[in-house]
Amino acid sequence: MKILVQTAPFDVGHETNAFTDTHKNVGAVVTFTGIVRDDDCGSLDAMEIEHYPAMTHKAITQHAQSAQDRWNLADVMVIHRYGKLVPGDVIMMVATAARHRTDAFQAAEFLMDYLKSRAPFWKKEWIDGHPRWVEAKQLDEDALARWD
Repeated sequence: MKILVQTAPFDVGHETNAFTDTHKNVGAVVTFTGIVRDDDCGSLDAMEIEHYPAMTHKAITQHAQSAQDRWNLADVMVIHRYGKLVPGDVIMMVATAARHRTDAFQAAEFLMDYLKSRAPFWKKEWIDGHPRWVEAKQLDEDALARWD
């Protein structure tokens, strides 16, 4: 299991290849890459992500372990950035490896729903030079609820 919470950009292709290359006895590797998007049609200057390092790493690790316990996974990787990011920046990625694709896909979705709704990150958008905290969305809460 690899969990990284960092400010530095990362190469999605390199990370995907490295993850895949270490798993020769799996039938599926699923990856998801999150990118900062501008929902405000060009007015988003940046997104600022804050967190408490020890709490964030521990919470993501526990949730990744929960995914491994729930599905038959060979491995999990989560990389999530914090700090100031601009539209188009890669913000995070999830990778899951399993013998079968269903386990890999479901575990990746489970991890993504958690990261979107419950991971201890606080997001602030800077729109036309003004900050605004990002609030939880009902759609994200509904997606997370399906795993109960």
